[in-house]
Amino acid sequence: MRGIQHVNEKGHLTIGGVDTVDLVKQYGSPLYVYDVQHIRNQAKAFQSAFSKYPSLTWHVAYASKAFSSIAMVQLANELGLSLDVVSGGELFTAIKAGFPAKNIQFHGNNKTIDELDYALNVNIGTIIIDNFYEIECLEYLCKERQKPVNILLRITPGVEAHTHDYIMTGQEDSKFGFSLVNGAAEEAVKQVMNSAYLQLRGLHCHIGSQIFDTEGFKLAIKNIYNYLSEWKKELDFSCEVLNVGGGFGIKYNNDDQPLPISTYIDAIVTTVMAESDAHQMPIPEIWVEPGRVIVGEAGTTLYKLGSYKTIPGIRKYVSVDGGMADNLRPALYQAKYEAVLANKANAKDTEVVTIAGKCCESGDILIHDAKIPKSESGDILAVLCTGAYGYSMANHYNRLPKPAVVFVENGESKLVIQRETYEDLVRFDCSYSQEPTH
Repeated sequence: MRGIQHVNEKGHLTIGGVDTVDLVKQYGSPLYVYDVQHIRNQAKAFQSAFSKYPSLTWHVAYASKAFSSIAMVQLANELGLSLDVVSGGELFTAIKAGFPAKNIQFHGNNKTIDELDYALNVNIGTIIIDNFYEIECLEYLCKERQKPVNILLRITPGVEAHTHDYIMTGQEDSKFGFSLVNGAAEEAVKQVMNSAYLQLRGLHCHIGSQIFDTEGFKLAIKNIYNYLSEWKKELDFSCEVLNVGGGFGIKYNNDDQPLPISTYIDAIVTTVMAESDAHQMPIPEIWVEPGRVIVGEAGTTLYKLGSYKTIPGIRKYVSVDGGMADNLRPALYQAKYEAVLANKANAKDTEVVTIAGKCCESGDILIHDAKIPKSESGDILAVLCTGAYGYSMANHYNRLPKPAVVFVENGESKLVIQRETYEDLVRFDCSYSQEPTH
């Protein structure tokens, strides 16, 4: 089993000291289960890595797009994390959860006027500006209030990371950020430096996701400093904050080999320090935005097995009571997962099956060629490492209600998001019929 899972005397998978069979009996299935202690450990790993540099100012912001709920935001606050939001809905969730607005950073390539207005109304800590349209909108709103706001500019650093591969200038073709290469970033710096309301604190970049080494971060930082050096001379711009984003990889399966969190942070910090020294600049605050690496491996989705279909000489399909409605990633971009039979966790794997979802799509396949013990209808399948972008991407395709979410820790479970009902599915529907509905 993975580090956060164990097997009890009944041969059942346990998470956070709680029997997964009991969880399904109590809360139903499909069910998202989060091991809170693992989330605590991941947050602490980032904080411990930065704490080795006592002269450095740093912030670790949980990227709530990975999984946002009132309980998760409250846990992030308890753990001393800042928060990254990318929509008015995520911001509203954070405020509803009581998260300090001054510790929230607002991302997004198309923030609406209403979203920016809301962010200013709650006194958000930082807005990360993504384009010239947003500069114009935010300038107007701040001038209307006669109230400044702290901002970072999101730039494309000319480095794109795809796991092990790094492509220089590859990220120029992106819907996000101001390009360094074509001069857009420099023009944006000029515009906001001339603003009385947009308080430019520094730059933000994000080079990719599921990154398994440090080279991409180092390349991006070095490239950024080449421009910072020019802007210091030509524009008298000093970068107080350098936000290098997230993208730290996790282990979905045996092919994935992520580094320890401290290795990523050491590489980032030492590169920033070296570049600051080489260009004779003060060391900026260093911000990071981990999301997947905080919650990804902490999450497990539990399903009940249902129907079977064997095609001789081809494959055996085993269907579960969920699928692409609760985990869109395999259908969206062929994400790979591993699974175990939670109620037969000690049994030997004896068959290779395809785990199919129940949605009316041939592409609704959760796992190809899963190795599991001999199974039967009613068994409980645990799909591992679903804590990031599972619930966040959950949808109502085929009018399936969204599953419940449970936090487990120290042998106890707590419901943090209720299971939707069929009534919830039609709650906002309006009738076309002239006849009264009941």
